[in-house]
Amino acid sequence: MITMQVVNIHDAKTNLSKLIEKTSKGEEVIIAKAGKPVAKLSPYKEKLKPRKLGLWKGKVWVPKDFDKEDEEINKLFYEGDI
Repeated sequence: MITMQVVNIHDAKTNLSKLIEKTSKGEEVIIAKAGKPVAKLSPYKEKLKPRKLGLWKGKVWVPKDFDKEDEEINKLFYEGDI
């Protein structure tokens, strides 16, 4: 849930750092002039660009036997001293 605080312009100028800190925590702040809202401070959310498919094509390969069990490795993981 987003909470909102209404402040007048003078208080906003005086306490800008504190208001920015509140917005970084998810709150919204309404700045008013003579009791009427004129601006809103809200948290900045960066828009993520969709990932482009196929960038690693031809650069990565997986051997056909990548999931073949190796007894030596199994011994290290399952039979070794801790």
